[in-house]
Amino acid sequence: MLPKHTAQSVLDHALAQGADFADLFIERHQSQNLRTLLDQVENVQSGLDFGIGIRLVYGNKVLYGYTNDDRPEALNAVIDQLAAKDRRDPVTTATAFDFREFPNRHPARIALSQDLSLAEKVDFLRRADRAARAHNEAIGRTIGNCLQREQDVEIFTTEGLHTRDSRHYCRIAVTAVAMDGSRQATGSDNVGGLLGWELHSQQDPDRLGEEAARQAMVNLGAKACPSGHMPVVIGNGFGGVIFHEACGHLLETTSVARKASVFHDKLGEMIASPVVSAVDDGTLDNVWGSINIDDEGMETRKTQLIKDGQLTSFLVDRMGAQQTGYERTGSGRRESYRFAPASRMRNTFIEPGNDDLDDMVASMDRGIYAARMGGGSVQPGTGEFNFAVTEGYYVENGKVQYPVKAATLISTGPAVLREISMVGRDLALACGMCGSVSGAVPVTVGQPALKVDNILVGGNA
Repeated sequence: MLPKHTAQSVLDHALAQGADFADLFIERHQSQNLRTLLDQVENVQSGLDFGIGIRLVYGNKVLYGYTNDDRPEALNAVIDQLAAKDRRDPVTTATAFDFREFPNRHPARIALSQDLSLAEKVDFLRRADRAARAHNEAIGRTIGNCLQREQDVEIFTTEGLHTRDSRHYCRIAVTAVAMDGSRQATGSDNVGGLLGWELHSQQDPDRLGEEAARQAMVNLGAKACPSGHMPVVIGNGFGGVIFHEACGHLLETTSVARKASVFHDKLGEMIASPVVSAVDDGTLDNVWGSINIDDEGMETRKTQLIKDGQLTSFLVDRMGAQQTGYERTGSGRRESYRFAPASRMRNTFIEPGNDDLDDMVASMDRGIYAARMGGGSVQPGTGEFNFAVTEGYYVENGKVQYPVKAATLISTGPAVLREISMVGRDLALACGMCGSVSGAVPVTVGQPALKVDNILVGGNA
């Protein structure tokens, strides 16, 4: 996307200002987002964006700017503005580019730029709508979304790296709203991956609609949730959002290097129950949070974060490695050319154990089965969290009694890790978007069902 000689001259100019390191991130991003209400198309948004991000490094100081103008004089002008206060005599010289091509683990068969499948997407969401409303007459409204993106990136660095990557994202979501007089409840389901529109051939729209409707009907009939400290079984899949938010961010060198994480000095120590092992794996084929290379041009990998309760690694980008001395893990990510890269998660999940969900529920005298989790809030640095349960059940004497509403789970990431006593075999993954200092990036969360022996449950019973 950017001529090689242009990249070379621009990076030479960056080093001439005395920068220790510089890189260019060139991005072309095409997107399409379809939204339906019931069986009608409510909105279609399409866009094409192009830009170039420029990073200069002086010691441990990062300067970042971007432009939509790919002319050499425009790129040099950005560098001049960035380096105005830090300019010094050159101390390094650029290395000749060595183009590296990495294996594409995530091919797309029906790419957004090559196929106009809007009618098929509308038909898919209409089928999901019909299935949801056929599930129960109380389902009064559905909302459907289909997002498809295509991101082409090119990276040049003063260390001689030149590489490219193409990323294809597709995600489908359905929300159902159940109504009974003045009462209203929602349910939702979604699927996605690092692939093209061929995702639809791997999914059943009827199942998506029915699952969203099922959750809505469960929540419509739910009772108030009891509160207090009690054991909780957290369901698989999106239940992993708690580990992601309350623990995963504390393992990124974005916080570790600043000692803003409670885990910054715990490498090699036991930070969790021995039944807990967790990884961040960017290599999983066509999974939503996967990448071929990170946004600094490093090939992705599988990173074992916790093994049998012991902290074994952090998530490390280039600057994190420079500041901490830890080995890079291919975790430098960003939303777009408008953001400098930072250490970020990819597909982060707790690995399967040896327990069964039924045994976990049966082991509780009085507790909550949080079958599905929603969003919440987390305090950076400590991992203190408050997460909503979107589908939950009250358990007494080892048996599910009734669904509950307005339940929340309140604790800290470090505390929850130590309270996990049982981990299931039923690993499942779920799509999400993660926001941090380098913008919002696609991530996958996940876990098997697991039991937390003691956690504060918020409810209004």
